[in-house]
Parts: sequence; structure tokens; C-alpha cells
Amino acid sequence: MKRKSKIKVAAFALGGIASLCIVLLAALFMISGGFMKQTYMEPWSKDYAATYSDPRVRLASSGLLAASNHNMQPWKIKLDKSDSMTFYLYADSSRMTKEVDPYARQMMISQGTFLEYVAVAGEKEGWHTEISLFPNGTYDESHLAESMDTKPVAKITIAKTQPQSSLLYNATFLPDTNREAYKADKLSSAQATTLESLSNESGASIKLFQDEENMNKISEYSLKSATIEAGVTRVMDESNVIFRANEYQKNKYRYGYSVEGQGTSGFIKNILQGIVTLFPSMNTGKAASQNFINYTRTSVNNTPAYAMIVSTDNSRAEQVKSGMLYSKLVLTGHTLGLVMQPLSQILEEYPEMQVPYTEFKQAYAPNGGTVQMLFRVGEPTKSTPLSMRRDVKSLITEN
Repeated sequence: MKRKSKIKVAAFALGGIASLCIVLLAALFMISGGFMKQTYMEPWSKDYAATYSDPRVRLASSGLLAASNHNMQPWKIKLDKSDSMTFYLYADSSRMTKEVDPYARQMMISQGTFLEYVAVAGEKEGWHTEISLFPNGTYDESHLAESMDTKPVAKITIAKTQPQSSLLYNATFLPDTNREAYKADKLSSAQATTLESLSNESGASIKLFQDEENMNKISEYSLKSATIEAGVTRVMDESNVIFRANEYQKNKYRYGYSVEGQGTSGFIKNILQGIVTLFPSMNTGKAASQNFINYTRTSVNNTPAYAMIVSTDNSRAEQVKSGMLYSKLVLTGHTLGLVMQPLSQILEEYPEMQVPYTEFKQAYAPNGGTVQMLFRVGEPTKSTPLSMRRDVKSLITEN
């Protein structure tokens, strides 16, 4: 009898623990906003652009799916009232990340990623897109923010043409960045040739590295620069302030970082979001810095190839063109079964990064050129979730 009683007590205790766990998980799910409609995901639907009658807005809807620095989506669109076939892209000065990108070079690259997605969508929809960079002249660098607000990055003029089927268009609906481990297999000669051949379509060149010496060298620079960045409080704070801990925040802001960027999805994502919401210190200070270093180490230890976009000069136009080329690389890579992830820390130009930045530039752009992009390339070991996107209407004003 005593033994049966003990068994009943143990079973009751286990049942109580199980019930408590279920309640706790349900509470974390609720705190995460797990039952909310994810409006920040709506732009990823192929039906999203079709809800707008103006072809310029439809093309902008595709543009906002492109990669951008810190996922800031720093774009403004002005529709020309007098010409229904013309619109303008402006850099949104309110979305500058001044600590990590003091000269707004990454921001200009983000303008290019947007423009290439617009061009790809235009081809699919049957619109020839003529893109004219800095039609009103380049920026006054001494008054950069004001210049961004008054001078467009690009004038886009569209003209009706025959729609074309496009593998690149289908790839615009896939994640632009995969931070997971990649397979150990090197790129095939066909994959490498296809990516490198894109250099011929831009003033910037693509350099691909798979040899042991350069792989080790670039990995070392990447980890060193991440360690430096993790120790610069103002830079880390700039990133932490745009971390969206839960569905409420993601629906409100629709840009920045979230746990999806760490490859977390499904029910586990909501549980993690609930925990971070309750204990925000998990994603700030030393914890955030160490997580950043650990993720970078995992990335460089599971990378079969690196690639760079190198321009002959560092003009604003070349920065934008480099972004256009990067989008083309991302989309072409998807058609080849490849994914990419930028490793931007070594290319950042704040004071603490000056020494490794200069060394890296001398090593890989020794004749006065600029390494505009450094990124991992490989076949994924797992898929990665899509990230937040703004409503296209929030980008648009009328001229």
C-alpha cells in the first residue's frame, strides 16, 4: 500500500510540474504576441504588390524586399505627379546608422539593393526601367543629411514592354541573408564562374576566395573585427535599440533586428521572444556582445567560400552600383542553390576599426580601390526565416 501511495504522489507531482510548464509556455507565448497577425510579413506575399494600381508602387513593393544595412530599409519614394511613368528614390536620412556607418557608405549600398529589385520586378511585370543615378547632382558631403532629403539617389522612368519570365524575380521572395552554418562543399566551377561573370555588368568587380590561405586570413579578420565591434558600447547600443523583442514591436516598427535573424522560427521563436521580453538584459550589454562574437565564430567556421565586391573608386554612384550588383549576386545565388551573408564589420569606418580596416583594404584593394562588400557564400544546411518589412505606403510621398 505504501508503495502505491508513493507512486500516486510521484505521479501527482509530475502532473503538477507538467501543468506548470504548460502554463508557463502559454504565458511566454502570449507575452511574445504569438496570437497576433504578423502584418510585418505581408509584403512578402506575391499578392501584396498586386493590390496597387500604380505600377510605380508595385515596383517599389518589390524593392523593399531587398537587403539593407541593419534592416533599416532607408528608402523614400516620391511619385512624380506630372509624369505617371516616373518616380524617385531618396535615401531616408532619419534612418542613418551614424555610429556603425559614419560616412553612410552602407546606406548608399542599400539604395542599390533596392534599385536592382525594382529592375528585376519591372522585367517580370513588363516594364523597362531606366535608372538614372543622382539626376540632380551628388550630395553636399558637408551637409549630408540635408542633401539626402533634397537630392534623389535615382530617377526611375518606366516604359511598357513585354513581360519576361524570370528566375531572379521568384528569388526576390526568398530571404536575402542566411546566417546559419553552410555546407563544407566548395562552390563548383560552374557556380563560381556564374557569380564572377556578373562583374562584367557593373563597374565593380567580384572576387571569390576558396583557397585555404585567403579563407583563413579573411576568417581571422572577420572574427577580429567582430570582437572589436562587440567591445564598442555606442556601436552595440545602436544595434540593440533596433532589436524587436516580440510581435507587438515587430508590427509597430517593421524594421530592425529580431530573433529570426538568429535562425529561430516556429513555436520556439515565440518562447524565446517571451523570455527576452521579460528579461531584456539577455540581449544587451555583455550578453549581446558575447552572442555576437559567438555567432560570428560559428559563421566563419562553417563557410566554404568568401566573396567581395571591389570598386575602383568610392564615389556615391559606385557605392549604389555595388548595392545593385550585390542584389544581383544574391538573386543569382538563389538560382544556383547558394545563400549569402554580409560580414560588414571589417569594412566599417569608425575610429576603433581603423587599423584592421586599413590592413584589410591594403590586402584586398591595394591600388586605391574600395572593398564595398564582404560576404560568405555557400550551400545552406538549413533554411532561414524571412525578416520584417515596412508597408510600402510608409515609403511613398508625392512630388
